[in-house]
Amino acid sequence: MEATTQLVEDIRDVSRAIVRQWGFMGGSFAGTELSPSAVHALIEIERGDLTARDLGTRLRLEKSSVSRMLRKLIDAGDISEEAGEDDGRMKILSLTPEGKRRVAAIHAFADAQVIEALGRLRPEQARAVLEGLRLYASALTGEGAAGAPPAIAIARGYRTGLVARVTEMHALYYSRETGFGQHFESVVATGLADLCNRLENPRNAIWSALRGEEVVGSISIDGEDLGGDIAHLRYFIAADDARGAGVGRRLLCAAMTFVDEQDFAETHLWTVSGLAAARHLYESFGFTCVEQWSGRQWGPEMTEQRFVRPRQHG
Repeated sequence: MEATTQLVEDIRDVSRAIVRQWGFMGGSFAGTELSPSAVHALIEIERGDLTARDLGTRLRLEKSSVSRMLRKLIDAGDISEEAGEDDGRMKILSLTPEGKRRVAAIHAFADAQVIEALGRLRPEQARAVLEGLRLYASALTGEGAAGAPPAIAIARGYRTGLVARVTEMHALYYSRETGFGQHFESVVATGLADLCNRLENPRNAIWSALRGEEVVGSISIDGEDLGGDIAHLRYFIAADDARGAGVGRRLLCAAMTFVDEQDFAETHLWTVSGLAAARHLYESFGFTCVEQWSGRQWGPEMTEQRFVRPRQHG
């Protein structure tokens, strides 16, 4: 479209107002004493499997700026560095326990800020805000240009081919990462099909991450299979080419919002050790590992884990 002078000025005015409210002009940012770049760095590191070079690319910062910022975060005890498994010269960044607590507080502050603002709007206005921000962000990054991949949207409910696609994503990822084979794939397909047959129960739900019409992620809540007012988080996965862009966090946010709206007493999930990025994400939403054991139910011997998130108050 052709942008008029007035439209450009109006958008710039609104952008400056948002920047001031978010704290980019100085003072407290996201409820911390950290700079905006440091806050964004911690959130990116939380997603896992990130090097300093990767971080600089994502944040569009020069190597020297990234080095200074990381040194401050290391000295503050928020992050640590480990040599990569394949190349000891590559340092993988991760959050320390203190860093995880700081990031959890950042998310809580930001969530509260959004909730307070949306509370002043009608539901249809809130949806318009989301869609407008998505469109503007896509236009700024060039994703809205012809030939560029469409932005990823989160949609609730069953859609044609969902069982096969989610099973495929699980099979490919876990075969590569843990060596799980045909038995695991069959169990996922059977269980997911059963859940989809029970979606008429308002306590059950499934969400897809959609890039256009392609399913590139999923998550579900089974509100009846465990009983006792316990929600079961199941079938949480993102395709390889969608991982690292916040899709997992958006899916988990949708599921936990549903859990809180339904007022479940607890939410449980089962996983295996070694999936560091997933564990960091779970913990940022209030999950705690309460039990682990060695097992072979999927083939190779693995350390299996159970995470629990209690009802969230306030």
